[in-house]
Amino acid sequence: MSDAATSAVSWEDAGTGVLVATIDRRPANALGPPIIDGLNAVLDEAERRDTRVLVLTSGIPGFFAAGADIKHMGTVDAESFTAYGDRLRGAVERLAAADLVSIAAVEGVALGGGLELAMACTMRVSGADARYGLPEVRLGLIPGAAGTQRLPRLVGRGRAIDIMATARQVSADEAKAIGLVDRLVEAGGARDAAVELAAGLATLSRPALAAVLRTVDAAFDLPFADGKRYEVEQIQELFETGEAQEGISAFLEKRPPKFA
Repeated sequence: MSDAATSAVSWEDAGTGVLVATIDRRPANALGPPIIDGLNAVLDEAERRDTRVLVLTSGIPGFFAAGADIKHMGTVDAESFTAYGDRLRGAVERLAAADLVSIAAVEGVALGGGLELAMACTMRVSGADARYGLPEVRLGLIPGAAGTQRLPRLVGRGRAIDIMATARQVSADEAKAIGLVDRLVEAGGARDAAVELAAGLATLSRPALAAVLRTVDAAFDLPFADGKRYEVEQIQELFETGEAQEGISAFLEKRPPKFA
């Protein structure tokens, strides 16, 4: 485990290929420089361990992350505001682009940058009492860590505008219904459910999981015909150089596959 005294993000091994990172920066996990540094540190650790699945959770009751560090933003000039935004975006995008599956286990509020951090994860598991929102318009701002781009992809244009323009908080039930979160569990159960999900994912073929993520992203980025061609390329590559041969052999031999 990392030294919690020197980092706002600690981590622990939760089984083969699974790393659980806990954000703990009181009072509300505002995404200031300590958490940004901690996120980069845990991603460094995940790379060192060749982690397959990273679970991101909070150590503060009632909060996943309350958003950007507004107190910090209130003390900086335009140049420093840019530098802070670039650092935060860098950590969020590094998480989104990491060569692993990431799962946000959300309890309490995930607001502003906190929701942007959760949306950068591959999947989101929500406790029943969680609440979500992008309230930046109340500060005369807009989401600045790709929230305006990821939210419409998850929930559609109209719902995204409604959530951002009204600055309202979305309940866990509504978040599940509109596709903002993937799994809804009882309050207090998000971490355990996310770790259980992670353990199952960690046993699967890593090349196949990576291809799933690439091809689903292509569905948003490419015209339909180009996306279909990309899908064909991916499945052919998995058959020729991935772990498909092991998966097929294991199925025919009625045994668990031995993926690398």
